[in-house]
Amino acid sequence: MQKIKAAVCREFGAPLVIEEVLLRPPGEGEVEVTLETCAICHSDISYAEGGWGGDLPAVYGHEAAGKVTALGPDVAGLAIGDDVIVTLLHSCGHCPACATSDPAYCDNSNRPSALTTGDGGALARPMNCGAFAEKVTVHATQLAPIPADMPKASACLLSCGVLTGVGAAVNTARVRPGEVVTVIGAGGVGLNAIQGAAIAGAAHVIAVDMSEEKLAMARDFGATAGVLATAERPWKAARAAAGGQLADVVIVSVGSIPAYNTAPRFLGRKGRLIMAGMNHAGEAASYDPSVIASLGQHLIGTKMGDPLLSRDIPWMVELYQQGRLKLDELVSGTYRLDQINEAIADTKTGKARRNVVVF
Repeated sequence: MQKIKAAVCREFGAPLVIEEVLLRPPGEGEVEVTLETCAICHSDISYAEGGWGGDLPAVYGHEAAGKVTALGPDVAGLAIGDDVIVTLLHSCGHCPACATSDPAYCDNSNRPSALTTGDGGALARPMNCGAFAEKVTVHATQLAPIPADMPKASACLLSCGVLTGVGAAVNTARVRPGEVVTVIGAGGVGLNAIQGAAIAGAAHVIAVDMSEEKLAMARDFGATAGVLATAERPWKAARAAAGGQLADVVIVSVGSIPAYNTAPRFLGRKGRLIMAGMNHAGEAASYDPSVIASLGQHLIGTKMGDPLLSRDIPWMVELYQQGRLKLDELVSGTYRLDQINEAIADTKTGKARRNVVVF
């Protein structure tokens, strides 16, 4: 066991506490990664607020990048010194989901925590990472190699926000050239859904948000128009911006019940509504099923953009290197580990694209 520093949640809704904790060495199929960066995702905030329950104390964080510093037995394809991103996506390799190339829905995804408190007590690690810490021990399937010269503050965003947003458009919605796509929410995931829709060849990409500032930002990431969600009937403005056509695809990128309640209004016949934003447990949206049925619409959930790391990370890295996928521009600010509560507070204002902890 080695001692590392981590940001620990001991009480839901309270500031995280920087503590010295214990990290066990990698076991069979596992890898130790010394982290260089970890971004703040709204999922981490939801957990820390108690929105999804779970055991305490806990270490959150799941959008990270660093270098491999130790290998457990039976690890293939990775070597000490490799640059990698760290994701929450563990694949057992043999359940029905993994066998059909859907590892995001692995039946055996939960992994035992590699962390204990400084005195040896239980320390939970939701989402299989515990990356608000100097190091992690994770299963090898949770890693994807990246180029050594890729900035880690940008690279770590591939682990969740970019993977989820771009994947929601490309993998889940399967946006086709010429389609109309409306993205509700122009934050970290939403901006990447916009990028994904543009990359896939959408004719119109309409961003919907509460903030004019975010709508302006959305245009920089490929939106062809922006609509204020506070307008009286924003779906009418979105339709007008697309030349009178309702959306073939609506992607909800925020865990907002009002956003989910209004999302079908933006959707045309046979349209696909992609549910990417994660609300707190127990909250519920409401729809008129007869409308959805009569229009042949589809409500589709997506976890992390339905990714395959071995397929999706290489082509996203390639697009980034070609200048066709914006990553550097997503980083709003960088913080030290002891400033993590400041980074979280800034994220909660809704103004940040992605704040990143730099170790």
